[in-house]
Amino acid sequence: MSEFTIRPMRPGEWDEVSELVRISTNHWYESHARGAIFTGPPDATRLFCEVYEALDPGCCIVAQDGETGRLAGSCFYRQRETHVSLGIMNAHPYFFGRGAASQLLAFITDYADRQGLPIRLVSSAINMDSFSLYNRAGFVPRMAFQDMFIESPADDLAAGAGGADRVRQADDDDIPAMVALEDELVGIRREKDYRFFIENTMGIWHTLVFEGEGGELDGFLGSVAHPGSNLLGPGVMRDEPTAAALIAAQLDHHKGSAPVFLVPIQAAELVKTLYGWGARNCELHFAQIRGAYRRPTGIIMPTFMPETG
Repeated sequence: MSEFTIRPMRPGEWDEVSELVRISTNHWYESHARGAIFTGPPDATRLFCEVYEALDPGCCIVAQDGETGRLAGSCFYRQRETHVSLGIMNAHPYFFGRGAASQLLAFITDYADRQGLPIRLVSSAINMDSFSLYNRAGFVPRMAFQDMFIESPADDLAAGAGGADRVRQADDDDIPAMVALEDELVGIRREKDYRFFIENTMGIWHTLVFEGEGGELDGFLGSVAHPGSNLLGPGVMRDEPTAAALIAAQLDHHKGSAPVFLVPIQAAELVKTLYGWGARNCELHFAQIRGAYRRPTGIIMPTFMPETG
């Protein structure tokens, strides 16, 4: 293992970290006969620094090589009421296999242990390097998701999905109910994230809620539209029809693009519905947890911006 200094990212290093995210992620996928993940402008991945620093300043760490002074790796994380969320982790291709990622992860696990909290993340099911890294550190795959997208969805998907009249845009008054629903179905709380999405000071988030027959909240689904991230999520729903209604409404909102969305593989009827709309699969991911875990109920749709395992 090389000698690295693990420390917080400095304000003047945002561009270097964003380039690290772009290069390392694209290198792995392209070297494994898959297309680049980040195909937007070179500065698109600066979004990770912008979002995580807006949410939790100082919660990006870097591995600096002791010999050259170069940044060998980076990792974003944030603490919430019930857990620590581990975000995107990268090591520069030049430093692959030299221990940068292991040392970054050890920093996060030590931090979470001091707080007495579990760690949650979403990791690729095809990247055995990252899977092994997390698995060796005590992370356990608890749920599997298929990454899906629809290139040219039919017009007005929401009208055919059912329940369109119960979907509306979220506002600040919905936040307590959103937090309570996720606590009930998943056992985690992250009010700060949902307030950030709904306030939408960056102008890239879109959050919808689904109201039950009695006016109660039965589900919600966010989305982000940016050259560095085009995704649906995070989302929590009581059942598959509610998930379908919210996905349809979000896809209608993002007409002309093909956002990726993660669907639990065991949600058979929802997956069947999505195939009927023309959805295709592009990858598989695991929700991995290190520490205390409660089996969720309902439908969970995680995302990567910010990470929501």
